[in-house]
Amino acid sequence: MSEQPVVGIDLGTSNTVIAVVADNKATVIPDRDGRRIHPSVVSFHPNGTVLVGQEAKRRRIIDPKNTVYSAKRLIGRSFRAEPVQESTKRLPYDVVEGENQQPVIVARGNEYTIPEISAFILRHVRALAEDYTGQKIESAVITVPANFDDGQREATRAAGRIAGLNVLRILNEPTAAALAYGYGRGITSRVVIYDFGGGTFDITCLQLNDRVFEVLSTAGDTFLGGDDIDERITDYMVDIFLRQTRVDLRYNIGGMARLRSVAEQIKCQLSSRPKAVVQVQEIAYGEGGQSLDLGFTLTVEALNAMARDLVQRSFLICDEAMKLGNVTATQIDDVVLVGGSTKMPMVREGVKGYFGIEARTDINPDEVVAVGAAIQAAALARSGVSASAPGSVLLDVTPRALGMAVVGGYADTIIDRNQQIPVEQSRVFTTSQDNQQVVRIQVCQGESRTFAENQALGELLLEGLRPAARGEVQIEVRFEIDTNGILQVSAVDLETGRAQNARVQVIGTSSEEAISQMAARQDQMPAPVDHVPDEEVTGVHTG
Repeated sequence: MSEQPVVGIDLGTSNTVIAVVADNKATVIPDRDGRRIHPSVVSFHPNGTVLVGQEAKRRRIIDPKNTVYSAKRLIGRSFRAEPVQESTKRLPYDVVEGENQQPVIVARGNEYTIPEISAFILRHVRALAEDYTGQKIESAVITVPANFDDGQREATRAAGRIAGLNVLRILNEPTAAALAYGYGRGITSRVVIYDFGGGTFDITCLQLNDRVFEVLSTAGDTFLGGDDIDERITDYMVDIFLRQTRVDLRYNIGGMARLRSVAEQIKCQLSSRPKAVVQVQEIAYGEGGQSLDLGFTLTVEALNAMARDLVQRSFLICDEAMKLGNVTATQIDDVVLVGGSTKMPMVREGVKGYFGIEARTDINPDEVVAVGAAIQAAALARSGVSASAPGSVLLDVTPRALGMAVVGGYADTIIDRNQQIPVEQSRVFTTSQDNQQVVRIQVCQGESRTFAENQALGELLLEGLRPAARGEVQIEVRFEIDTNGILQVSAVDLETGRAQNARVQVIGTSSEEAISQMAARQDQMPAPVDHVPDEEVTGVHTG
């Protein structure tokens, strides 16, 4: 490669994939053992090493208290949010509330924000790319679920910055998948990207017209994914073991960690086999220190019964996306599957039943997003940050409406849901009280007319207003969403021109100062690695 390479990174809940374009071809980058899928797991070893990838995933069983997985479900969220609270009840590692309501991981006496955890993963895959290309990697496109809100996007970009990367673009995963599917093919087609990953679900409908990739609609659930299916299998195993032995494993952190690992293996096996025969040895100890084993058989039919309502939730979201895009399922020409959960036969059968066509099976659902991100990264590197892939146009949309609080507890929508980005809109408001000198602009995301029913994102203050009667002072509030889907809010006193222009520090995210401090801390830490001398793991077998 003569030019400095740039990469596309699919930073997933379960796995991370990195790709690069070389000689006009996108290639997924393997590790030293040839594996192209890298677990999004970080483990803090007793010797001070930070492990990422396969070895870290193995330590979920050995050291669950200090091994972090599924962190993407927490990124950019408020610690107090109900989904976060539900998650922390099941996670074996400690999560506490940090600055600005951020979830913070506690491992070996140290605290790490979620963007820091993600930065370890990004540093690891960047090192793989540098080994593969023989060149330094400084810039990347990082993908996120289409339904990620402003805080989650900001936090993902912060993770890239903490890892020392210049983040060229935060790109929606379905849009990246569509780019990998359609770029260079010159086709006209209406396509659905059905993205059922480890932690999130997205459905995006696009119109492809040669080199124009236009998103018609998108919808999703950032707490619906393969992790939820794993938890159903785990609960099933806990109940079986309780009936067999009268021992409740819910109070056994190590035992639960092993069961969650087995649950994932069972789910994967039942994607290609009719049944799984499971033996988990020495899962707990009974009276007199006698070892207790778990043994059972699980069929595909039994798994389908456990997971059916989760899969059906995805099709309710499909209904929402079809309505938003003013299209019907029968008007879809092609369905592209993304995410490991789409390998489940029940999911594929459900997709066929919903859309009436077979989904594409010639596209790797684990790699397609990273490939599309790499195509976009190469284009941005060649043409500048405002470009799409060479000769193509990407037209994305806002996943949710954005607005602000107004008098009476109501919300006024400034930017509608499903509006093309980049976009900016403004409204003129007046003061609501006599002699009001400060205006607090509370920003929210959601479609409800009641502010409290939407998701509060943050606030901005405009100070120094002229004392006057209520309604005399006019303030223009402007919302701007950039190509990353990230919001900037400005407020101007129209009489004096006094302005306050800033990115709202969204609840659950870090300040600029904190991001700089975290980046400096990462620079001082040893690079994360994917290997330490072997440690014995006993008693897990499925077959």
